[in-house]
Amino acid sequence: MAKAPLATVDSICKTILGYFPDANIEMVKKAYAFAEKAHQGQMRSSGDPYIIHPTEVAQILADMRMDLSSICAAFLHDTVEDTNVKLEEIEKEFNKDVATLVDGVTKLSKMTFRTSEEKQAENFRKMIIAMAKDIRVIIVKLSDRLSNMRSLEFLPPHKQKTIAQETLDIYAPLANRLGMSKLKVELEDLCLRFLHPDVYYKLAELIATSKNEREKYIEDVTQLITEKLSEYDVKAQVFGRAKHFYSIYKKMERRQVDYNELHDIIAFRIIVDNITECYKALGVIHAAFRPVPGRFKDYVAMQKANHYQSLHTTVIGLGGERTEIQIRTQEMNMVAERGIAAHWKYKEGKFDTRSHESVEWVHRLLEWQKDLSDPNEFLETVKVDLFSEDVFVFTPTGEVKELPYGATPLDFAYAVHTDVGNRCVGAKVNGRIVPLKHQLKSGDAIEVITSPTQTPSKDWLKIVISSRAKAKIRAFIKTRERDTAKLQGKDLLDRLVKEYDLSWSKIEKSAPYEQFKRELKFSTLEELQVGLGYGRYTVDQIIAKVIPRDELDAKKAKMKTVEADSFMKKAIKSATKKSEARNAVIVEGVDDILVRYARCCNPIPGESITGFITRGRGVTIHQAHCARALDTDNERRIDVSWNKALTMPVRRNVRIRVLSTDEPGLLALMSQSITGAGVNISSANIRTTKDKKAIAIFEVEVGNMDQLTRVISALESKKGVISVERS
Repeated sequence: MAKAPLATVDSICKTILGYFPDANIEMVKKAYAFAEKAHQGQMRSSGDPYIIHPTEVAQILADMRMDLSSICAAFLHDTVEDTNVKLEEIEKEFNKDVATLVDGVTKLSKMTFRTSEEKQAENFRKMIIAMAKDIRVIIVKLSDRLSNMRSLEFLPPHKQKTIAQETLDIYAPLANRLGMSKLKVELEDLCLRFLHPDVYYKLAELIATSKNEREKYIEDVTQLITEKLSEYDVKAQVFGRAKHFYSIYKKMERRQVDYNELHDIIAFRIIVDNITECYKALGVIHAAFRPVPGRFKDYVAMQKANHYQSLHTTVIGLGGERTEIQIRTQEMNMVAERGIAAHWKYKEGKFDTRSHESVEWVHRLLEWQKDLSDPNEFLETVKVDLFSEDVFVFTPTGEVKELPYGATPLDFAYAVHTDVGNRCVGAKVNGRIVPLKHQLKSGDAIEVITSPTQTPSKDWLKIVISSRAKAKIRAFIKTRERDTAKLQGKDLLDRLVKEYDLSWSKIEKSAPYEQFKRELKFSTLEELQVGLGYGRYTVDQIIAKVIPRDELDAKKAKMKTVEADSFMKKAIKSATKKSEARNAVIVEGVDDILVRYARCCNPIPGESITGFITRGRGVTIHQAHCARALDTDNERRIDVSWNKALTMPVRRNVRIRVLSTDEPGLLALMSQSITGAGVNISSANIRTTKDKKAIAIFEVEVGNMDQLTRVISALESKKGVISVERS
């Protein structure tokens, strides 16, 4: 990958004046001088002076035609965190706008996404809130991450992988969602280089080997397209390019083929003057080449949520090769590359905040988070929107709705309105009644059928795809479950008061009750009732804490003991025999409560876990990010952790899926890699595919996450292995 030329304050000022002739360049130079002085003597891991990094970040932003406050913030973004400079000093020397951006980026820099699942999710929520306040904060942060990724080679290998994975999981999808394809593409390619260096350098070698042949093909196709367009007086610029490395890698992985078997790694772009010419050019292309059915997408008439617009088509080109062609105007091309930054305008030399209509998606996320109190649930819901492709469908009135790929009529119903989704019993797609799990396609016209008696069920969570639908269904179910638990808890309290002839209003005013509230961490009577209904608290706890001992003894002598065991108590009573699960997990500080491992996610020691109280079956242990766990009400969640003091390690069975080429002896090598890591193989299942690939499913016994990671790394290092993942 070619390195970008070294940025300087002069090159940045020249770039700014190219799109903002009246810019206050002296402010930019002042920011550079201020940062240079603050970072004096500091060096990067590469051995270069530290000021090179903020200067590069400023150049990236200038290339995106960002406003002056953002570029000044780029120079200053590390001064508050890494030097003695105070935020107040930045506001005094520059302005409040610059100081606010520096503060926002500083707070984001303190976030790390590779710790516990809960912390990762909470950090992501904070990032979304920061974006909603001022989208420029995340633009500066993305540019900062790109600069750091460009110099990642100077860090230790373990840090390279950690930062690259975080970039691939969080920052590249964010860049994509904000329409910043140029930045996204470079981030993804750099991630591939450090996460899968063998794949990256092999691709680089193969692409370099076929360079002359590829360039000749691009030249011939470009000339042919230009000639065809000229025949119909369509003025256009035609460009051809090979797809970026990460895109090729994902295509190979998705189709399970080698590089040599791919025939559509070259894409062409046609830039015309206006929208009319876009469709005219499309007609010329389809007349000159045979279009591939089902491969045409009109993002001009139905633009993506991030404002991306273009016509996409795939045709059979020269030599029978499949050729992808994008047709767009110059303005559309600018939006496609710079994304949200392309929508910002300058008015009297200032940033025009009206452009914030482009962050509609961020504000939708803030809406969803109101319904989702659990950060893990919020992250899981948002991921769908970050990684999804788009499907465009129509309401009966012709309004266009954008949904994620794989969306169903139920997703559409919730996109129309929450009440429509909650009362949905069926749908007509293109006039034909379909089941709720029917997968929608672009162009479908949908009519929702509702019933006033219908309500959402948990099964719906298996049907819907969109973030909005999942959030609304979960919110409804949890409200319903909470109401049920509240009624059950109220009933238990009423029975307690009646059986013991108590005055609850008197109990609430007593000192023992106040102490009881602090110990069990509830503040209102409603919270206590809900906790009782879920089994988090027990009637026995209330009796022991709030009724004086002598009074209790006197009452017991007159009446039978109240039998009001909670779910938790029943679970503990049912634990009549020892199991390997016992002692392996600590439940709220106790290590002898019956626990069972959830089959849906099969957690192993070392993973972040969470527990849920279950009726008559103790506490169920899930991975912290397990989708099924997220569907369960927060009130039933209980703190759990792995017992680090356990002398005998607990071994758990885990499935590993290995995709490889079908080569003699490779299975034996894989088996040796697993056993060589000190891990026993419980079972193995291997099948071959028509395209000469092999899929092996190994069930192995591991004691912790580190052991599993070693096994996966050992398998990935074998020649012929394409991918390894936990199944």
